Amino acid sequence: MKRIALFASGSGTNVENIALYFKNNSNVEIASVLTNNPNAFVLNRAEKLKIPSLVFSKSDFKETSIVVDYLKEKRVDFIVLAGFLWLIPTSLLKEFAGRIINIHPALLPKYGGKGMYGMNVHKSVVENQETESGITIHLVSEKYDEGEIVFQAKCAVEPDDTAEDVANKVHKLEYEHFPKIIEQLL
Repeated sequence: MKRIALFASGSGTNVENIALYFKNNSNVEIASVLTNNPNAFVLNRAEKLKIPSLVFSKSDFKETSIVVDYLKEKRVDFIVLAGFLWLIPTSLLKEFAGRIINIHPALLPKYGGKGMYGMNVHKSVVENQETESGITIHLVSEKYDEGEIVFQAKCAVEPDDTAEDVANKVHKLEYEHFPKIIEQLL
C-alpha cells in the first residue's frame, strides 16, 4: 500500500480528481490533504471525500518540523503538489528525496518560476503568441519548476484563444494525465 499526501493552495480540482481516480485502488491511499491556505476550497473537497487534512502556516512549514512530523505520522510514501504555490523547504526535500512531484500548467522550461502559476501562465502564453502549451509533471527541487521533467503533454493554442481557453485545454490535460503518471511513478 502506497500512501500519498496531496498539497494544494486553492480550489483543489486536481486533488479531487486524483482522490477519485485512486478511490477503488487497493494499492494506493490518499493519506492526507495539506494546505497553506485556511480558506482554500480544497479543504471542503477533502472533507467531502473523508480525507484528513492539515492547514499550516509559513513558519510551521519553513521553520519547524510540524509538516514533516505529520507526514511521518501518516506514513506517507509520496507527495504530490497539485496547485501548491510555496517553495518546498530543504528539510522536506531531504526527507522525501525523489518522492515529491509537481504539476505545472505549461511546457517547462517555458513559463516557469516564481509567480508563474494559474492564469499568469496562460496569459503569458497567449501574449507571446505561442502555438502550443500543455502540462509538465516534474520532480520537485530547491528551485521553482526546475526539477527533472517526468512527463509533458501538449495542446494547440489557436490564434484566437483567450487565456481562459488555454486554461480549459490545460485543465483537461491535467485531469487526464496527472493521476495516471502518479500511478506509474508509484
